[in-house]
Amino acid sequence: MLSIRLDNDTKYKLKKISQQQNISKSQLVRESINYYIELLESQKRKRSSYELGKNLFGKYGSGVGDLSTTYKQRIKKKIYAKNSHR
Repeated sequence: MLSIRLDNDTKYKLKKISQQQNISKSQLVRESINYYIELLESQKRKRSSYELGKNLFGKYGSGVGDLSTTYKQRIKKKIYAKNSHR
């Protein structure tokens, strides 16, 4: 058995919803607590975006570590190579 104290607003809402749903206040509270527990447990099981993809990060990399810093040089070489044979 569990006893809890509720403020008047919460008591009113609980009574109103239990009447609308045609169930007892105790049943509404039990179902609500079970729903909340399931929600918390499912959030625990969820993994972050990083955790879901961490085994894929870098998997398809080029193996060249300076691509972002030498892109201007590489573009110049490609343009020169393309235009040099004309």
